Amino acid sequence: MTATQKKVGAVRIDVCVCTYRRRELEDTLRSIGAMTVPDNATVRVIVADNDVRPSARELVYALAAQLPFQVVYVHCPASNISLARNACLENAVGEYLAFIDDDSTAAKDWLVELLAAAEMSGADAVLGPVRSVYPDTAPRWMREGDFHSTGPVWVDGEIRTGYSGNVLLRRFSPRIAGRRFSLVLGQTGGEDTEFFTHLHRAGGMICFAPGAIVHEPVPDNRARFSWLATRRFRVGQTHGRLLGGARRGTNIIPQVGLAATKLAYCALAAAALAFVPVLRNRFALRGTMHAGAISGLLGLREIRQYGGEPAGRGNAA
Repeated sequence: MTATQKKVGAVRIDVCVCTYRRRELEDTLRSIGAMTVPDNATVRVIVADNDVRPSARELVYALAAQLPFQVVYVHCPASNISLARNACLENAVGEYLAFIDDDSTAAKDWLVELLAAAEMSGADAVLGPVRSVYPDTAPRWMREGDFHSTGPVWVDGEIRTGYSGNVLLRRFSPRIAGRRFSLVLGQTGGEDTEFFTHLHRAGGMICFAPGAIVHEPVPDNRARFSWLATRRFRVGQTHGRLLGGARRGTNIIPQVGLAATKLAYCALAAAALAFVPVLRNRFALRGTMHAGAISGLLGLREIRQYGGEPAGRGNAA
C-alpha cells in the first residue's frame, strides 16, 4: 500500500505550506516527502501560493509526481499571508491540519511527534520548535544567543498564544472550526499571534511537542540587529493591540505604564551590559518589544510587512 492510499480507520492529516516566491520551497516539500508517516495516519499536502501570478505552480506540479502523498496546489493572490493560511483551512479535509513555513525543513519524525502529543493531550493546537540555522556570516552574538529560533512562551504554566511556523491543529475542534486568520494583520504580521490568542481565550488548549522539530535557515538579510529589532517591535505592537482590545479608554493607562517601566529597565540593563553583546542585545530587543507594546496599546498603525490588497478565496487546482 502506498502512502497515498487510505488506511482503514486512519487519521487524515493535511500538511500545509504557504508560499510566496521562495526558492527554498523545494527543500521544504522534499523534507515532507521524506518524513515518517504516523502508523495510524494518511497525509495530504496543500501548497497555497500567495503570489499574484501562480509562480510556484510549475515547481509544485513537478514535485507532486515525486512525493509519496497527494499534493493540492491552491493559488490565492496576493501578498497577504492570512489569505494563504485561510485557503489552507478552507481546502483541508483531514481531522488534523499542520502548518510549516516554505523556508523550513521538517525533521524525519516531525509529524509523528506532533500527532502523538495531540492524541495524548487532547489539545486543540500543538506547537513544535523552530530551530534556526545560521550562516557563518551571521554575527557571533547572534549565533551564540540564538535570537531567531521560535518556541512557546508559558504564562502561569500554560501556553496562551502560538505561531504558525510549526503547529498541528485539531480541525474539527469547536474552538477552531470556522476560525480564520485576520486579513488586515496578514499584511502587517501578527495574524498567527491573534489567531492563537483568541483560540486560547475561547477555551482552547495549546500544548508543546519538543521533539517535533523543523529547521529554518537564516538568510543574510535577516542576520542583522535591525531586522530583529523591527520584528520585535511588530511583535510588541500585536501584543499591545490585543491587550488594548480587552481594555478601553483610561483602562489601558496601567498597561502603558507597565510597558514603559519595562522599556526603561531594559534600556538601563542594555547600557550596563554594553560589553557583553549577547545580553546587551537581548535586553535591547526586549526593550524594543515593550516600545512596540506601547504603540499597540495606543492604537498606532502596525508596521506593514506584506503588500497588496486581500483578494478572493483561493481555489484548489
